[in-house]
Parts: sequence; structure tokens; C-alpha cells
Amino acid sequence: MGGCIATDKVTVEGEPVVVMYRGEPINDIDSGWQFYSGTETQEYLDDAANSSIYDVNTIANYDPAIIPYLKFPVGTELERVPGTDKFDIVSG
Repeated sequence: MGGCIATDKVTVEGEPVVVMYRGEPINDIDSGWQFYSGTETQEYLDDAANSSIYDVNTIANYDPAIIPYLKFPVGTELERVPGTDKFDIVSG
């Protein structure tokens, strides 16, 4: 599927993906997906050390609930329905 960006809240601290957004890919190996726990502050997001590039498959292993949504088009923003593995479309 390609690369993505995920915050340490998801990959290091083990929080579930709550917000997922698919932006325009910047190259052929970029999926455009970005994954957040929803607990990140703007200050946290502004520090590049708190996010890394991963293969989308790696994030799917952390949180399999994202898998049904990975084919959604660029411009899609999804937010997890609290207490479930389902996501609602916020935009896109």
C-alpha cells in the first residue's frame, strides 16, 4: 500500500487510531495516509520527532480497524466512532 505518517501516540504509546486522513501523496511510495490518536496537541504535532514514516501495513498491524478504509480516496478524513472499530467520514 505504501508509506504513511503516524504519531508516536499510536506507534510507541499504543493508543488506537482515532483520526485518519488521506492527503495527496508526495511520491510513488507515499499512500498519503496519516494516522493520529486524537490526543495529540498542536505543539506535539509541530515537533517532527513525534511522528515517523511507516509502511501502512505496519499501522494496520497496530490497529486492524483501519483496514476496511484504506482504499478511500485522497481527501478523505475519518474519525473513529467511540468504543467501536468503525469510522465515520468527516470529509471527503
